[in-house]
Amino acid sequence: MNKYTMFFAAVALLSTTALAQHSDKERKDDAARHRAMAAAHDNAAKCLESAKSEDVCMKELQTACKGLAIGKYCGMKHAH
Repeated sequence: MNKYTMFFAAVALLSTTALAQHSDKERKDDAARHRAMAAAHDNAAKCLESAKSEDVCMKELQTACKGLAIGKYCGMKHAH
């Protein structure tokens, strides 16, 4: 299991409790938002694997996540 699969499994597990308290529309909206954040993070990973600088990749991530998640790291921050 790669680190992305593990991340998405953890998000799904942690979201289960919160989802139980939402309407069907809210759950669908949340799922769409999580997919958009996941796509933004996947694109950021691809950017980091390319020849682009980390600063450029972080700016792209921040642009892609505007309005989706809290904070400038699109809902996720990790140590280097």
